[in-house]
Amino acid sequence: MSGSFTKSMARNIFYGGSMFFILLFLVLTLDTNRKLPLTDNRHNLTEEVAHGKYLWEVNNCVGCHSLLGEGAYFAPELGNVYTRFGNSKEAIMGYIKSRPVDGIPGRRSMPQFNFSDEELAALAEFLKYTSEIDAAGWPPNIQG
Repeated sequence: MSGSFTKSMARNIFYGGSMFFILLFLVLTLDTNRKLPLTDNRHNLTEEVAHGKYLWEVNNCVGCHSLLGEGAYFAPELGNVYTRFGNSKEAIMGYIKSRPVDGIPGRRSMPQFNFSDEELAALAEFLKYTSEIDAAGWPPNIQG
């Protein structure tokens, strides 16, 4: 073997490395697809759920809360809030409605959004819908 790096050696390294990473990518893609849940809950997607998601976005809830791991970590994760509140939309609605107007002095707290009863029901329905998504064990604990 000569002491110099030849053009054919560089080409073989390029093709070999490229083939290795393409195969690695395919194996990891197949493994991910095998482990993803195949459940589909689109049949539960109603106008009320869509309205709740709209309210979630317009009021920037993701600015403080995370939902299924996405968002800010200032306030609790809401991917399992329906379960955390005892599978009760009324409990979620009551909690949101009970927030003080000026917050709680000296600590962070959720503001009062003054939602109507229809908006509260839509938001609770959206949070119920998100809790039914199979998130592969996320959040890792009931507290969120």
